Amino acid sequence: MSATTTPPRMREIRGPSALGGDWRRFFNLTWLIAYTDYKLTYFGSVLGYLWSLMRPLMFFGVLYVVFTHIVKFGDGVKDYPVLLLMNIVLFSFFQEATGASVASVLQRESLVRKMHFPRLVIPLATVLSVALNLALNLIAVFAFLLIYGVDVQWTWLLLPLVLLPLLAIASGVAMILSSLYVRYRDVAPIWSVISQALFYGAPIFYVLETVPENVREWFACNPLSAILIQARHWIIDPSAPSAVDAVGGWVHFLIPAGLTVAICAFGLWNFNRMAPQIAEEL
Repeated sequence: MSATTTPPRMREIRGPSALGGDWRRFFNLTWLIAYTDYKLTYFGSVLGYLWSLMRPLMFFGVLYVVFTHIVKFGDGVKDYPVLLLMNIVLFSFFQEATGASVASVLQRESLVRKMHFPRLVIPLATVLSVALNLALNLIAVFAFLLIYGVDVQWTWLLLPLVLLPLLAIASGVAMILSSLYVRYRDVAPIWSVISQALFYGAPIFYVLETVPENVREWFACNPLSAILIQARHWIIDPSAPSAVDAVGGWVHFLIPAGLTVAICAFGLWNFNRMAPQIAEEL
């Protein structure tokens, strides 16, 4: 019999997707990895979880001395010390969450290669782990607010409306960075420069009133700037401009809001697109 058999056609087998099919499993895995990472962060250290509070406090101390006694950025700013502390805590969360997410997928290479699970769990668990630190730091911030004598406002209850977009932006950036780093190792040094530029470009150690009027509205279009401006208005100084006022009205406020949505949407789309090939790229 001389008939030749045709070899079976090879087909591409795609790896696990970003989200997977079971949402309950997705959320359980995210929480499990985040909580485990959080517990291991300061494992073996003498001070343990106190380090999560001491780092922003020490950074606050340095900036407070520089910008109140040397440069004197805080002159005339109501409750400047607590404003500086809150801004540092909020921005440090963003900086730490995004910085840790860059190599998060690569650091779990053995897990990615051996297990079938939704890949998006990895960067989101990194952000959630840092968010647990943020929760503890915010307790200290509000204690400092009371000690310093800041009046209690009902708008303190609106703090979640400040934290949600902050978490959203951090998660969106984390998805973008972690997926790109798998293929492009240049992402790490590039992001370190960008995050440092964002630190000076956001109103952390200065306030909106010190920004030149001709660029003030554009400056407030930065989603991180809008978050810090709104936090100041709701938590510390109700007489300070809100994010809507700073950007020039509700219509212009669609710019930072739209950028936040766009960052999250692009991050999810890009991570979902690259997720099936992550194991091959590592």
